[in-house]
Amino acid sequence: MNELFDLSGNIIIVTGGTGFFGAPISRALAEAGAHVVIASRNVKRCEEFAGELVGNGLAASGWELDLANEDQIHQFVSAVIERFGKIDVLVNNAVSREGFKNLDQMEVAGWEAAQKINSTGLMLITKAVVAHMKARQQGNIINIGSIQGTVGPNFPVYGNTGMTSPVNYTYDKWGMVGFTKWLANYYGKDNIRANCISPGGYGPGVEQMTGKEEFIVNYKRLTPLGRFADDKDIWGPIVFLASNASSYITGHNLPVDGGWTSW
Repeated sequence: MNELFDLSGNIIIVTGGTGFFGAPISRALAEAGAHVVIASRNVKRCEEFAGELVGNGLAASGWELDLANEDQIHQFVSAVIERFGKIDVLVNNAVSREGFKNLDQMEVAGWEAAQKINSTGLMLITKAVVAHMKARQQGNIINIGSIQGTVGPNFPVYGNTGMTSPVNYTYDKWGMVGFTKWLANYYGKDNIRANCISPGGYGPGVEQMTGKEEFIVNYKRLTPLGRFADDKDIWGPIVFLASNASSYITGHNLPVDGGWTSW
């Protein structure tokens, strides 16, 4: 059983690898034995976090990656392959929140700025990595979505806090689930799997906010498990989908939401 979840020898890219979900994802994959390529525009943060993991006896490295820059995407993928010889898993976790607004406030520039990363950048890095995986006839894509890509936003949950669920985010995350299923269906013949994880509300990113108590109370009340997600809640699902323990699972969207989408 332990061998099924063992990621020793795997080279795994995590985009946005130091963010709310990126950091626990990177840590979990490294603890499972993989060398994690932690990538984002902020290369200093990536290198510092990778150094922290290495200091704990894990395998990781920090890399610069701007998903809004097509040339840099290709250079990055080529450099990873040149250094490690392969890419086993790509975790598409990075998200730009630039220009995230409600529809009545939306401007073309903001919409397009977000789409350049969340849609076009997602497509470009996946395309580049899948070409390598197809040549090897094996690979694994894991997209990090959201409950907002599984159900529609529950706007009353925000109450009078001023918080909202931007139209861009719902658009992006629903598209990501469809993109995942397309990848799974098209590249299954090449032994490439693709799955999506859709997390619910992330506690460390919310409960430290001030003035959001109404939202916090409402969210917990509407979640069957009665709490937000924490770092450890993403560990099991990401290692499961990255490992051979899920070798016959593809095209699946896995909600990790405390039951939010089960009502």
